[in-house]
Amino acid sequence: MRLVVISMTIATIVTLIGTPLLIKLLARHGYSQAIRVSTEGELYPDHESKRGTPSMGGVAIILGVVVGYFLTHLLTWRPVTPSAMLVLYLTLGLGLVGVADDYLKIFKQRSTGLRARTKLIGQAVIALSFAWLSLQFVNDGGAPASMAISFVRDTAIVLPLGLFLLWIWFLITATTNGVNLTDGLDGLAIGASIMTFLAYVIITVWQYGQNCAFSDSVSSTCYSTVSPLDLAIVAAALAGASFGFLWWNTAPARIFMGDTGSLALGGGIAGLAILSRTELLLPLLAGLFLITSLSVIGQVGSFKLTGRRIFRMAPLHHHFEMLGWPEIQIVVRFWIIHGLCIGAGIVLFYAEWVRS
Repeated sequence: MRLVVISMTIATIVTLIGTPLLIKLLARHGYSQAIRVSTEGELYPDHESKRGTPSMGGVAIILGVVVGYFLTHLLTWRPVTPSAMLVLYLTLGLGLVGVADDYLKIFKQRSTGLRARTKLIGQAVIALSFAWLSLQFVNDGGAPASMAISFVRDTAIVLPLGLFLLWIWFLITATTNGVNLTDGLDGLAIGASIMTFLAYVIITVWQYGQNCAFSDSVSSTCYSTVSPLDLAIVAAALAGASFGFLWWNTAPARIFMGDTGSLALGGGIAGLAILSRTELLLPLLAGLFLITSLSVIGQVGSFKLTGRRIFRMAPLHHHFEMLGWPEIQIVVRFWIIHGLCIGAGIVLFYAEWVRS
């Protein structure tokens, strides 16, 4: 636990101090995201008060994660592990896709950023390379990832390589886009991400204490997760960096994390789910992101099939904005919903161990 606390503390301090410096730098050059406005036949919530708010704050989050993880290992003189490096690779790689998107929003004032196809291609390149790399670096505990579909631990369903690559691509793309869609109100996505990363800290610390590597014989209760303690250190760095950023991103936000932050955080969540062997637990641990994504899918599907919309606006949080709910009320209530989903996920994780 000492290593987890050190990592989280360092990452929090870096973003608490680094974010206002980034705000000053971006504001000095007028680097702010274009704000969508209502047009004839297409209404948007009134976000005029947010105009001029700097974006690309995800840079501070990524910096906090990297410094938190590596400085913890330097201070304790511990070697890094392939599992943790893979999570960082996914986080940084998707963060770079977000940088390209934010560049268009900020410098070209194109509110929609990258074209959807271009963004998906970028995500696919990072996701598929991560999937392939996760099967390398085999040691006594095996490869960081498993080709078996996992719930709380690996199931008996083992995928061939082609399907495995597609499965990992789907998990990463769905998670990153879910976080990206949720990032529409001050503090909403970053607050939910903190809860998810803390859940993974709990899960990976528990897996470390009950790991098969420490057992003389493999039993049904031990976990085959490779390097769970280092995964906990990464999860703690992600949670700490997100927490420090929330201080400046809560309503009224002084900075937006942009796609740089949302795609990076989504990558971190997906990477932890895959390497901790809890893939099918992800719908609960990322509950709010799933609900938000489903609201967009439902809205688009309903309009194409029937010509009618289910919500006044999608994603779901904008529907409640259009109903007149105050922004902070929506954020807090959505946090509560996300917390309940995570609580259910943790209960299922522990219940499976007790039953075993």
